[in-house]
Amino acid sequence: MQVTGTVPPPAPATDPLGAPAEEPGSTATKHARRFGLPVATALVMGNIIGGGIFLLPASVAPYGTVSLVALGVLTVGAIALALVFGRLAQRDPRTGGPYVYAREAFGDFAGFLAAWAYWITTWVSNAALAVAAVGYLDVLIPVSHHRWTACLAALVIQWLPALANFAGTRWVGAVQLVSTVLKFVPLLLVAVGGLFFFDPDKLGPFNAGGGSPVGAISASAALLLYSYLGVESAAVSAGEVRDARRNVGRATVIGTAGAALVYLLGTVAVFGTVAHNSLVKSTAPFSDAVNAMFGGTWGGWAVALAALVSMTGCLNGWTLLSAQTPYAAARDGLFPAAFTRRRRGVPTVGVGVTVVLSSLLTVYNFMAGSAHVFEVLVLVTTFTATVPYLLATAAQLHHLASGRRDEVDGRRLVRDAVIAAVAAGFSIWLVAGAGYAAVYQGVLFLFVGILVYAVMAGRRRRVEG
Repeated sequence: MQVTGTVPPPAPATDPLGAPAEEPGSTATKHARRFGLPVATALVMGNIIGGGIFLLPASVAPYGTVSLVALGVLTVGAIALALVFGRLAQRDPRTGGPYVYAREAFGDFAGFLAAWAYWITTWVSNAALAVAAVGYLDVLIPVSHHRWTACLAALVIQWLPALANFAGTRWVGAVQLVSTVLKFVPLLLVAVGGLFFFDPDKLGPFNAGGGSPVGAISASAALLLYSYLGVESAAVSAGEVRDARRNVGRATVIGTAGAALVYLLGTVAVFGTVAHNSLVKSTAPFSDAVNAMFGGTWGGWAVALAALVSMTGCLNGWTLLSAQTPYAAARDGLFPAAFTRRRRGVPTVGVGVTVVLSSLLTVYNFMAGSAHVFEVLVLVTTFTATVPYLLATAAQLHHLASGRRDEVDGRRLVRDAVIAAVAAGFSIWLVAGAGYAAVYQGVLFLFVGILVYAVMAGRRRRVEG
């Protein structure tokens, strides 16, 4: 088992950014297109902002406006993590993101753990998004009156973004850009429009819980921590980004900062337009804010439509990411070779396997008739997402501590070290926020991965030997 040392370069037949060359006679030039800065930024913002933003203000309202302090602290940590990914992508702009960084710094086993944990996160999260989207769809078209009607709707919501991925990166980028723009129109309407209807008397107490402010910040942060998952999106798809050494870092920071701005402005606007007592009980805070600003009851329809667009775009981006990391690991012999198959710029086998697994989990959720098991699995993915985050941050600290001039910019050493330390703290805070049960069960998922690694490493040794 290799745990240290250098890693062999990627297999030949790649382009300058490490992506395998398309097969001769393929339709790559028509359907596969590298993402520019706008699409890469939309990928980051779209994956960070899913459907949770539409419930976020009500979730943290019981803690009072102290939750805004927690959101500000978390924003600093998320941007620090974004800066770390940007620096790592500048050093190694290959598809795979945290997997590539962990493997290059610590060897095959660390790289596999990053890929395995991230893959679990993506396909379980996709199922969660689809099931949650059915709740918003039900506002527009009644589908929840029958269990299997709702299940079918959830499956359709998953497969439509998968079909866009099968059509090629050109379609993935188009869907991501359009959905990001459409989701931001209603969000900005509330965030900016709410400032004109802002009433300080509706804010409620600073610390509504009555305990210590520090405890309130930590408690509200536990709910907010999950809001920034997706900051790594551009780094994972670096091989599909034009001028990746430059654009991945810019897209990651701009996308994360943009998402943070929407979170902060949107939450403040809702706090200032919906009375605190009502907000604590609200199941659709943005709908209530729109109704309070403009009157009527059309806010529920508008927010439901915006949430559906938001979740569809999020599923589109996460479906691509779910295939990129296994592709990178398979290219190095750490995942089954089938995951290296690409068409029109997209790892099609990875997309197919992921959407099938998430569909099976969705069907199981509806068959069980209870969301309890499903909610536990979603919390587990919060823990599994932190594994590649921590490994990537550790890789950056490793490079900074190595003192090698080809890896470290001496003029930026102190600044990079401080940023990496903040990102590490943010990642560990994510682990703590997931809770004991999620960490316990998440470790079990990782142990299953160790068995898979043992088989793949053994087969690789047999082939090489």
